[in-house]
Amino acid sequence: MSSIVRATRRHQDRLAAALLTRLGGSRDRGDVPGWVLITLMTAGLVTVLWALAGEQLQRIFQEAISGVTGPGGS
Repeated sequence: MSSIVRATRRHQDRLAAALLTRLGGSRDRGDVPGWVLITLMTAGLVTVLWALAGEQLQRIFQEAISGVTGPGGS
């Protein structure tokens, strides 16, 4: 009978440890505020570049697109 009690106790201990680990959460899921900051900074950089060099970027893009030819084109 004591072996059943010991086995039950071991099972309860493992279950409690698994539950605590699960409820404690894992820190490897990422840092949400960090991702938000990176996204906002990237949007800010794109906005500044667009404001400063929008016309030049548009010209470069149009030149690149006009230089693309279809299959068999020269």
